[in-house]
Amino acid sequence: MGIAVNNGVPLTPAQKRARLRRGMYLLPSLFTVGNIGAGYFAIIQTFAAIGANADAHTHLDWAAMAILLAIPFDSLDGRIARMTNTTSEFGKELDSLADVITFGVAPSLLAYIWCFHFLPESMSKNPELRQDLLHVGGFLCFLYLIGGASRLARFNISHNPQPRNPGRPDRKYFVGMPIPAAAAILAATVHFFGGYPNQAWWIAVIWLGLVGTCGFLMVSTWRFWSGKEINFSRRHRSQTLLFLAIILFAVVRFSQGVLFAAALVYMFSGIWARAAYSWQRRRRRKPGTDLESSDPVKPSQPIL
Repeated sequence: MGIAVNNGVPLTPAQKRARLRRGMYLLPSLFTVGNIGAGYFAIIQTFAAIGANADAHTHLDWAAMAILLAIPFDSLDGRIARMTNTTSEFGKELDSLADVITFGVAPSLLAYIWCFHFLPESMSKNPELRQDLLHVGGFLCFLYLIGGASRLARFNISHNPQPRNPGRPDRKYFVGMPIPAAAAILAATVHFFGGYPNQAWWIAVIWLGLVGTCGFLMVSTWRFWSGKEINFSRRHRSQTLLFLAIILFAVVRFSQGVLFAAALVYMFSGIWARAAYSWQRRRRRKPGTDLESSDPVKPSQPIL
């Protein structure tokens, strides 16, 4: 077994630990680099679909799957950095830049090319409708990108942010929908259709509303569950592994339906939480009710 040396001199135990420590800082960054690589691949595949004609759906589907694959990379880099106590300002900034590329630029391009670029040149009844949809679609996809970048900038400078509709004290929440979730909605929708480009004007109109909603939810101050209180190191690991295996099988075997449904459920969970909170506040303000008139106590636990 070899002995580690430095310029011919064997390393001391302290030097070995310091070298191992420096190597541990690279581990979270490797997952961030994987995130960037997936986003770059998605952008390439989206542009390749423009001139592919019959094979356009294959490139668009690959782009959507690359964006969806980047989400685990984005989740693991921060978790690994916290587990190994190797968090750094460099890692935080690199992660934000990676998110702008993979969950901002790539989904906005995919959303525009998939839904608007392949619309028929001469649409029935209203030939000018295609141009209008192209212009409005390009503008809303740009707003989605701005919303995602603004969401990341706000997250980086915020300290203990509080949502407008506080949730349960034992849970941690995002303030505004996180950009990976917004990107998952767009990418899962494209994957749900098998990447086949849209050619119906009414689907384009619905798509405008969905893209605009994602952009708004990212810059909103509504709460979205973060899931950061989940701890896989607790007891009942066998049950946890079994549950994860079932989820993984469902995602791999029925990826189109499962991912599409999961993305929509997460989006509407935030909308429902805001609507329920507003309804409860209105009930408290009505005279003669047994409920307290004051707002619910905000959770003492920091909300992320």
